[in-house]
Amino acid sequence: MPLLLVRHASAGDRDAWEGDDRERPLDERGRKQAEDLVERLELYPIEAILSSPARRCVETVEPLARSRGLEIEHRPELSEERQGAEGVALVRSLAGRDVVVCGHGGLEHALPDAPEWKKGAVLVVGQALQVLDVL
Repeated sequence: MPLLLVRHASAGDRDAWEGDDRERPLDERGRKQAEDLVERLELYPIEAILSSPARRCVETVEPLARSRGLEIEHRPELSEERQGAEGVALVRSLAGRDVVVCGHGGLEHALPDAPEWKKGAVLVVGQALQVLDVL
């Protein structure tokens, strides 16, 4: 029963975006990464999908949610502003559940010895919150 920790897909350059950064969408590369998640995670059971409310995070897991017939739970504690404490606590509380959590860089600190976490990467975490694989 792995927890799947997903970093949002590519969303262009933060500095080039004009407007509220929470509304920054995926770019073309990011939309492809989001679509690829469906196939990359097809062998994993998923009971729920939780996401930061940021548009780029929600868009990252939308194709996966559609393919599994699941609703995306928007979780404010996964936002960039709150993930350091509240997001980490949430991730740790989900150990042992078949859940996808989509967040921002930094959320991987919920895991001991987490590897570098690039945009669009997935960390597969076992019962004890140890990294089993990076897809």
